[in-house]
Amino acid sequence: MKKRITACSIGITTMMLMAVSVAQAQQGYRPSAENIAYREAFRDMKFGLFVHWGIYSLMGDGEWVMYQQKIPYTKYSKLANAFYPHSYDAEAWAKMAKDAGMRYICITSRHHDGFSMFDSKATAYDIMDATPYQKDVLADLAMACKKYDLKLHFYYSLLDWGRDDYGFGQTIVNGKPEKANWDSYINFMKAQLTELLTNYGDVVGAIWFDGDWERKKANWHYDEIYGLIHTLRPDVLVGNNHHENLKPGEDFQMFEKDLPGQNSHGWGGGDTNHDLPLETCETINGSWGYNINDNRYKSVEDIVHYLVKAASQNTNFLLNVGPRPDGTIQPEFADTLRAVGQWLQQYGEAVYGTRGGVIPLQTWGGVTQKNETLFVHMLAAPQTEFVFLPGVQLGKRKATTWPGGQGCKTVQANEGLFLYPNYPQAASIDHIIRIQ
Repeated sequence: MKKRITACSIGITTMMLMAVSVAQAQQGYRPSAENIAYREAFRDMKFGLFVHWGIYSLMGDGEWVMYQQKIPYTKYSKLANAFYPHSYDAEAWAKMAKDAGMRYICITSRHHDGFSMFDSKATAYDIMDATPYQKDVLADLAMACKKYDLKLHFYYSLLDWGRDDYGFGQTIVNGKPEKANWDSYINFMKAQLTELLTNYGDVVGAIWFDGDWERKKANWHYDEIYGLIHTLRPDVLVGNNHHENLKPGEDFQMFEKDLPGQNSHGWGGGDTNHDLPLETCETINGSWGYNINDNRYKSVEDIVHYLVKAASQNTNFLLNVGPRPDGTIQPEFADTLRAVGQWLQQYGEAVYGTRGGVIPLQTWGGVTQKNETLFVHMLAAPQTEFVFLPGVQLGKRKATTWPGGQGCKTVQANEGLFLYPNYPQAASIDHIIRIQ
């Protein structure tokens, strides 16, 4: 590996002073006008592509392979020398996402194994120095996203299984690992975040943190880290997959493998009693990183239903794929995404730019809203001949099938609206009634 300059030599001292000056401000954080504008744009997007990709893909056993197979860091890190994604085509990825109806991409810039998938001067353990590929895949993806009018979000792991200054597995004393250099690790993260926020242009829209849950008693210096992000890029959103309620300085609430309010994996923390964007993430099969044995593929119907349920709860859906080590995405994934995109070409008006929360999710589906128009999404046959929309008043609006325009019988009551949808015997992916 060639020698790299240290974090200090890229201005870490100046960066730290700047972070300290805004640190306390995060406790009383007031988002900028640019930040608020992107929050609203982000809500409108509804659908994004999550990408878990790193040197772990060479093992074909998911992104936790180092931890689960108990591979020593000194051995695992040698995978980097074999990582050469010769078929990686950032434009093909961006076009696939665009054709799928997705509006943004979130990619792992650094996962828990500590390997950086971008050109970082803060470490030699990155794609430029440690691999024979020696190209910044994030730079290529940023350009492709710009071309296809997609925003780019960066996943960034807070925990690290290999760095000495992180001290993985050490006892936390007074907010720091017992024997590691915690301040050094925090400064390392600040240096890398500065690179991610300044080297890839205005296509970058958010930082997606993960790993807080590994050290609940640690002082992560969020005031400084979030303050740094909001100072360098006031428009960029901060999210953290800590499975808890929002912390000061965070701009959106995320949920992992569950819709808001659900808790099937024990990670259901995080309330929705606030007016901030929401996002849920799920895998297209059963794995985040590439897993050669995982063929638990979700169907087009599965994905559309999850997307509609998320939108009905005012939540974006971030759907993950794990590319192969050569940089290609499995055709099983690409084919499914293409079909989802075809559905959205016809029905996207009932998803994009809508807001949810009109009524709670029902066994039959949910409701999205755009201005005064309601879209009643019937994902399954109702158990009765009618469905009830509590609190909804029809007024001068009419209920019709959409698209198609066939009239739908309604009965207005003080407590809400009764719809008689004439649900088709040949079930469709989503039978929609428009109230307009």
